[in-house]
Amino acid sequence: MATTQPRAEAKRRAKARRAARESVFAERFAVFAECLLTGVWIAVASLPLVTYPAAFAAGARHLRRRTSHEAGGLREFLADFRAAVRGGWIAGVAGWAAAASVWVDVQAVRAGIPGGPLVGAVGLFALLGLAVAGLRAAAVWEPDASWRVLLAEAGRRTVLDPAGSFLLVGGLAVVACSAFFVAPLAVPVLGAVAAAAVAVEGRYRR
Repeated sequence: MATTQPRAEAKRRAKARRAARESVFAERFAVFAECLLTGVWIAVASLPLVTYPAAFAAGARHLRRRTSHEAGGLREFLADFRAAVRGGWIAGVAGWAAAASVWVDVQAVRAGIPGGPLVGAVGLFALLGLAVAGLRAAAVWEPDASWRVLLAEAGRRTVLDPAGSFLLVGGLAVVACSAFFVAPLAVPVLGAVAAAAVAVEGRYRR
């Protein structure tokens, strides 16, 4: 009888440890699946072209709710998107303008204009910095936040936290490679990029 009880207790503890491991795995897989679904929402909300900052902001806020175990789904995402697009479309227009200026720089490089390679490299790095700052701003967006303030603060964090910024550059590179090799794969990966931005901002705050 004395030896049976320790064995039963050991079995109970082993079973509890297995259940804990399984629950952690299930939780992480659920978050991963939610990221992929959020990527689809972001892609659809970005179809008007100038709404991509608002789409990422709504997606990032949805993922923050998910990781905090708060209720929320497509309805809340759409509500956040409508709130973010009020000022976010201006940021979207500015982003396309920056991309157009870099495209002009690239054409100057290809035309062999003196100083073109330097101008092209500076323009490309500036565009990457703007993209990272935009992701970091979207990751901390709240319904009452000003996009101008968010982008200014995100620009400072982009410089002060180079490790996190390089991580987001890697995420953007994954999206580009996915679009190049298998275009549909880039859609769900957008959610993973939004999740990476949320994680980078959380790491920076800590």
